[in-house]
This record gives sequence, structure tokens and C-alpha cells, in this order.
Amino acid sequence: MATSNGGGDVVLEVKGLRTYFVTKWGVVKAVDGVDFNLHRGETLGIVGESGCGKSVTMLSIMRLVPSPPGHIVGGEILLEGEDILQIDGSEMQRVRGGQIALLLQDPMTALNPVFDMEDQVGEALRIHKKLTGRALRDQVVEMLRRVRIPAPDVRMKDYPHQLSGGMRQRVVGAIGISCDPLILIADEPTTSLDATIQAQYLRLLKDLQQETGVAIIFITHDFGIVAHMCDRVAVMYAGRIVEQGDVRQIFNNPSHPYTEALINSVPKMEEKMERLYSIPGQPPALWDLPKGCSFAPRCPYVHDRCHEAYPEVFEVQDGQTAACWLREPQAAARSV
Repeated sequence: MATSNGGGDVVLEVKGLRTYFVTKWGVVKAVDGVDFNLHRGETLGIVGESGCGKSVTMLSIMRLVPSPPGHIVGGEILLEGEDILQIDGSEMQRVRGGQIALLLQDPMTALNPVFDMEDQVGEALRIHKKLTGRALRDQVVEMLRRVRIPAPDVRMKDYPHQLSGGMRQRVVGAIGISCDPLILIADEPTTSLDATIQAQYLRLLKDLQQETGVAIIFITHDFGIVAHMCDRVAVMYAGRIVEQGDVRQIFNNPSHPYTEALINSVPKMEEKMERLYSIPGQPPALWDLPKGCSFAPRCPYVHDRCHEAYPEVFEVQDGQTAACWLREPQAAARSV
């Protein structure tokens, strides 16, 4: 399990972020009041089922939410203290790739099939570092070497279809780190990789982080990857963060029923089971959220208050919080 290396300077603070989509069904509250921070050199995992708002949160940070129908309607995104929701488009272009880089989950759609690797890795270097000619080629070779592409001076002339899936994902990583960003957002980058290549790629990301000090936000639905990669974890459900804390805290003491259910869904090799655990029911429609706690219809511990009001965020222990009424007595007992 990963151990925390956080505690450095805060490079990113997200406060009350709300991103809504206006559709024919109604207003989809894809991100509805998200708060978290990220420290230099730290890996934060954001985990949850598909449709819980993980990717929209990251697109909001990059200001890449398609509009219409999407709109960032509230909150702050502070990059080293500056609210990047308030800067103009040209300034935001310097942030993207230069200070915050995004690794997408499918390298075949992230890479352009008509340009070779030299052009694609070199694009960000031309824009942000103003490199040209021999200096640019040398830096492209160096970036490919850092992500362990063999014979990079030769392979940089290859096109995406000439590379394996693992090699393409490494090239996407080379593009991401090429301009020494403060933050690297990895949106399920191992989804298309087999287990062996996935493990190699995760190790590569860890090595790059140790070399550069980059902070990583790792989006996934796999708690196994969270245990291996992350220092802290934020659990999302229906557009909100329902629990966050140190990885060891979350695994040893899951304090929201949804977190507990996600962890129980991870197969345990040492246990014999006739049937794997699955969370009953389905996530709610984000344009028609139930009154009270969004997880209440699926929660085994539900009680009347859960249907009446959305729970406050309670501190479970130092650094660990959960938005669940079950934690209210614990919080009250500590305050006495």
C-alpha cells in the first residue's frame, strides 16, 4: 500500500466546485460542491463508479468542459493561490500543458494518427518552451527516453498505429511531462492495458514523480490501483466527495457506507467466495437526485434522517472526513 509523501506546499485547492449540464431532461449536477486540495509531490486518488463526476471534475480544472451544454456555475480552483476560473483564455492555454497536464485513458484517441511521435511530443515543447530545430529534437528524444521508449531517436518517427498499446500510453506520458508541469492528471490511464503492462506503467509514473516532484491526481474506479499508487483518496458519489483521507485510514476504517461497499467489491485472493460482492441498485439520475443523501436508496444502514437532508461533512479522525449522518455522534463526542 502506498505511504503518504504529502504535507508539502499546497499546489491546488478546489473549493465548492459546481459544474452543471443543461439537458432536455433537466439540469444535470455532474459536480455539485467538490472540495479538495493537492500537495506538491503527492498522489491523490479520486475513486467512484462511472458517472459519479470524476472526469468532469478534472475537465473543470482544465476548463475543458464542453459548453454548451456544460457550465462551471460556482466555486474556485486555486493554482498556487490564483483562481484559474478568473483568468482569460490565452492565460489558460499557458496553464494547460505548461502547469497542468492531462493523461487520457485511451491513447488511440489522445494521439493524432497523421502525425509522428516527434511532432506530437514536440508540440507542447514548441508552444511552452519555444524550442525549435536540433534543441527540440534532442528534447523529444530525452522525453521518450524518460518514459523508457527503446531507441527513441528512431521510434520518434513512428506513427501511433506502429506502436503497441503500452508504448502509445508511454508516449502520452512523455507529452504530459514534457514541460515539467506542477500537476499531472491521469484519467484512468491504464484502462486499455493488460495487467502486466499496467503494472509497468504505474511503476513508471511513480518513478517520474520521484524524479520531478510532480503532483498527480489519479482518477480510477479500481481501489487496488488506489492502494498501490496513492497517498490520499477522495471518494465521489453523485457529483460530491463523500469521504476523503489518507489511504491507510480509508482502507483500515472506511467511514462512509459507499466507501465500505467499494472496498468490499475488490476481490480478495486469500478468501474463497461463491459469489463476488456487488453494490445493490444503481447510482441516481443526476438531474433527479433524491432528497437527502444520494446514497440512501442503496445504503444498508439507512435511517429516516438520511431521506430528509444531505449529511454534513464530519471529521472522523485527523485528516479523514465523511459526509454521513452515521458519523454525527462521533463528531459530537469529540467536541465535548
